Amino acid sequence: MGYSGVAPTTLECAVSDGPRWFEQAPPEPRIRPRSKQLTTANLWLNCPGCKAIIYKDELAANLQICAKCGHHGRIDALTRLNAIIDPDSARFEDTHLKPQDPLEFVDSRAYANRLLTSSKKTGRLDAYIAASATIDGRPVQIGTFNFAFMGGSMGSVVGEAITRQFERACALRQPAIVISASGGARMQEGVLSLMQMAKTCAALAKLRDEAKMPYISILTHPTTGGVAASFSMLGDLIFAEPNALIGFAGPRVIEQTIGEQLPEGFQTSEYLLEHGMVDRIVSRDELRTAIARSLSLLLDHS
Repeated sequence: MGYSGVAPTTLECAVSDGPRWFEQAPPEPRIRPRSKQLTTANLWLNCPGCKAIIYKDELAANLQICAKCGHHGRIDALTRLNAIIDPDSARFEDTHLKPQDPLEFVDSRAYANRLLTSSKKTGRLDAYIAASATIDGRPVQIGTFNFAFMGGSMGSVVGEAITRQFERACALRQPAIVISASGGARMQEGVLSLMQMAKTCAALAKLRDEAKMPYISILTHPTTGGVAASFSMLGDLIFAEPNALIGFAGPRVIEQTIGEQLPEGFQTSEYLLEHGMVDRIVSRDELRTAIARSLSLLLDHS
């Protein structure tokens, strides 16, 4: 067949090319992996205090403090600890202590599962992290509650870790520092958790009487229950973060018990400072300097 001067149709090309046209695979769609897709939720958030839009990385670099209004957000225990001590100076203590369930609280398996879940989430065996470290070159015994582990609740292991911290401080004649962030005594351990209040306070008294070393208590949001009712309010110096909830029982429980309405701002750092229960309110980014200066005044000029 001669050339007719008319261009062949697509179908004619397909037929003339034979089976090769059908063997060509369609091109794969170019889809960006979901893990690489960025959204505003990944980058920004609203400050709970002033509602300003804040870049997440900027907030993390500022220890979760809003640069516009000073609101203190949640911060993990190790970040908080490392912001206070000298870099790479921490030697963690008593990391082998593991909670048990001697009372077989209601359903022993339920408590065991909660402990296991919290341990997997935090990488810790319980809700307190103790360390030997230095602050401005000065050796200290320091520890912090880990609120991510069952709300920083104090059971037998937490009480034992704090007691050992005070005892180490006494034996080594070093200052002790405790950073509190706790919902109080752990109900799953009943009276055993309540016993930790007296146990820790006895060790603290020994630190004062025998070693004559200072104890600095740092109260963060929240510090409540048996923790607030024991060692956390017994510091030689008591610092608190701004607008932290500090108190034994919740405001609603107190109002229902006494039958009266509580003052505005009751159980906040500012209220406690005004009524002489806190020595100073210190922003998180200034805490290291405040502690170092206080230790210098307490020890070098005593």
